[in-house]
Amino acid sequence: MSNTPPRRALLVIDVQNEYFTGQLPIEYPPVDISLPNITAAMQAARAAGVPVIVVQHDAPQGSPVFARGSDSWQLHPQVAAIEADHHIHKTMGSAFAGTDLREWLSGKNIDTLAIAGYMTHNCDAATIYQAAHDGLAVEFLADATGALPYANAAGKASAEEIHRVYSTVFHSNFAAVASTADWIAAVRQGEPLEKDNIFLSNQRARQA
Repeated sequence: MSNTPPRRALLVIDVQNEYFTGQLPIEYPPVDISLPNITAAMQAARAAGVPVIVVQHDAPQGSPVFARGSDSWQLHPQVAAIEADHHIHKTMGSAFAGTDLREWLSGKNIDTLAIAGYMTHNCDAATIYQAAHDGLAVEFLADATGALPYANAAGKASAEEIHRVYSTVFHSNFAAVASTADWIAAVRQGEPLEKDNIFLSNQRARQA
């Protein structure tokens, strides 16, 4: 681990009413766990001088989810009440796609991007992969994020399975996965969080 304190930003992805009272309710971790952790992370970041970026997903009017201007499109009131340093609107999964996020981070000399918000396996994952491939250190606040279940022609998976599997994959290569409490402690101490690696992650599984 580097001795240089990380230059962090906290990216709060799509904490919108859709995931609470709309058509896509987050199931795991439940929102009564994730939402307080999201707001705690935002407040801790602001107290520590870590920039907070809020991301909001836009869909066309008439869309069944995230229709721009609808109640489900609005930020959750608890997130909207906390001042952000930057506010991004996106139309694709990754918060980098079609936005100024990369340039904004570069302008602030950010080298570490912490991810909170929804959904673990969709917008969080797309953003994490792109950030990691662009050379940023990435942190994933596992209890300040969440998933919902899927069933389609390829199979079926519960929200818990999706969140657990994606978190495990993130930590193996793409992002340091931590609790919100551990992330806040690292922020206050100016310390980086350490991810694992593919080889050791696989070796432990084979030896179990």
